[in-house]
Amino acid sequence: MCIPILKYSLSTQNQRVNSFEYLAGEEQPKIYTTENLPSAYEMDEIIWAAYRQIFSEHQILFNTRQIFLESQLRFNQITIKDFIKGLLMSDVFRFLNYDVNNNYRFVELCMQRALGRDVYNEREKLAFSVVIASKGLEFFIDLILNSEEYSINFGDNIVPYQRRRIIAQRNKGEVPFNLKTPRLDQNFMDKRNLPQSQSMWSGAVRRFRPQEQKPKAGDPALFLNMVNNISFM
Repeated sequence: MCIPILKYSLSTQNQRVNSFEYLAGEEQPKIYTTENLPSAYEMDEIIWAAYRQIFSEHQILFNTRQIFLESQLRFNQITIKDFIKGLLMSDVFRFLNYDVNNNYRFVELCMQRALGRDVYNEREKLAFSVVIASKGLEFFIDLILNSEEYSINFGDNIVPYQRRRIIAQRNKGEVPFNLKTPRLDQNFMDKRNLPQSQSMWSGAVRRFRPQEQKPKAGDPALFLNMVNNISFM
């Protein structure tokens, strides 16, 4: 029996915003697409934009590249949507994002990078965490990429980008998703008992004592010992 996905409400104002606000002087997101038969240079930009969106700028390394997928995309054998799925299902993406986080944090990362928005609430995060636990990663990725939300905003030929507005919160230090470092959250730290291991190491350091050495002639310690032993009347 297939377990239906948990229902969750839209408890944020961002779901009412179709895209960025169009204000004078504000930089708008650039749309990278293959609909207009891009040149070789434009294809390089499209591929770079896909890596930057899915892996974030902090995770783009030499071993992050998927050469075979790039070749297929260049020769129109796959769509951008297929390329995005290949990046999300790659071993390096799993190693950098799934293996070092719990399911809740991984859902948050995938929503930000594949759908271009943050999770609506904890209920949505829990709902998709159950999907990962019961159906696996590939089912979860397909569920996102085949969703109506992804099809309406990106379709088959547009690289995902950050859709939610950040103008109102820019003064509070809000930054785009692809500039955020996917660090370990507190749940993962507690699961791996990292604070406990650190305290054990600290205890080991405190138990260490250097070899005692007697002060030699001319050592300031002799003078300090003499002063401490003087009793004042």
